[in-house]
Amino acid sequence: MPKQSIRNVVLILISVALSGSLGAQTTQPPKIEFPAASPSSTVKQRVGLTDIEVNYSRPSVKGRLVFGGLAPYGQVWRTGANSATKIIFNTAVKLNGTDIPAGTYELFTIPGPQEWTVIIHKNVSEWGAYSYDQKDDVVRVIAKPVALTDPVETFTIDMNDLRDDSATLNLIWEKTRVPVKIEVDVTSKLTPQIEAVMAGEGDGKKPYAQAALYYLDHNLDLKKAAAWMDAAIAAQPDGFYYMYHKARILAKLGDKEGAISMAKKSIEVATKAGGPAKDEYVRLNETLLATLK
Repeated sequence: MPKQSIRNVVLILISVALSGSLGAQTTQPPKIEFPAASPSSTVKQRVGLTDIEVNYSRPSVKGRLVFGGLAPYGQVWRTGANSATKIIFNTAVKLNGTDIPAGTYELFTIPGPQEWTVIIHKNVSEWGAYSYDQKDDVVRVIAKPVALTDPVETFTIDMNDLRDDSATLNLIWEKTRVPVKIEVDVTSKLTPQIEAVMAGEGDGKKPYAQAALYYLDHNLDLKKAAAWMDAAIAAQPDGFYYMYHKARILAKLGDKEGAISMAKKSIEVATKAGGPAKDEYVRLNETLLATLK
């Protein structure tokens, strides 16, 4: 083989070897995803007409002393792990009776053996509570911790005791639950809408039963509620469920005889109709009748 050809072959082999070596040097190891020590979580809940969202990370006990240890008494706690916990209200609310405007906030707490301070703080996207500054507090409220019989391993935030105008925000960990009452304004917003719709045209499309039940459950004008439930019954004469609620309205109005008569009629119609709802409404009416004796 001519010397020039040998030289070319050698150069090609050297080039291939070098490129393989460089490729080996620049190859990145595969990325490994490890489980989070404190996984993130989002809680969303509608209370009345208000949407509430909480974004937080969930540490676990893992054999440690939590309150008075990991989360020292008397010191500001991020109320979770990692970034400061976020809480979002899309309307104004009350927290343990204190007004809070709609907005996105950070949720801090100061744990204590007998009481906790719950802090609604301006949203400054903090990591932990290391740069917490009290001047950015929006409100502080006091909450009383409740002892739990069974320990909870992983920190949990939930919303329970749901009503049209309230709920309980619970901070739960180890053997402690800290309840905070959230109140929202539904009646002042919804009542004018109900009144406008019910006074308008188009009788066939009016929400008679829903409006009557709202007025009943919120102690509003019970005479209007009775008239609206009558309209719902007139549109559906076999509606034994509407008859039951009409009996409830009459009982609340103090018309005992009328309530008894309507409850008995509801039982009669439900029994005749049969179906899966019959037993439930027979029981509900019998319970109501027992209170009217």
